[in-house]
Amino acid sequence: MVSAVEFRIDRRSGVATYLQIVQQVQQALRLGILVEGDRLPTAAQVAASTKVNPNTTLKAYRELEREGLVEPRPGLGTFVSRTLARPDSAADAVLREELRAWMDRARAEGLDREDVRALLNSVLEDRFSEG
Repeated sequence: MVSAVEFRIDRRSGVATYLQIVQQVQQALRLGILVEGDRLPTAAQVAASTKVNPNTTLKAYRELEREGLVEPRPGLGTFVSRTLARPDSAADAVLREELRAWMDRARAEGLDREDVRALLNSVLEDRFSEG
């Protein structure tokens, strides 16, 4: 099955375009949007939808292959070879709803997407830093 993933490239993020593609595939794998056996869009399809050079997509797919997440099948495409999703958990649904409520509060307080991203990344680094 062809995946339903749609890449969104943020040219102002400071993150290399190929890494944005890698991160978006990894996120889709974690959320179960992509599952084992799904076919990723071709480099030409990604180029058409994002205006990214096809070689950039190929570089991202090579990185995903190196990580063991996808496998190329000559003449057929690039396919997901394993998932990063955890088994469904009731806790996930509760956490997702709490996060939605938090996001609603952040927006009501006037935070924009980048403000929220900076705050989340700061707390994420604080709570999940090694050491």
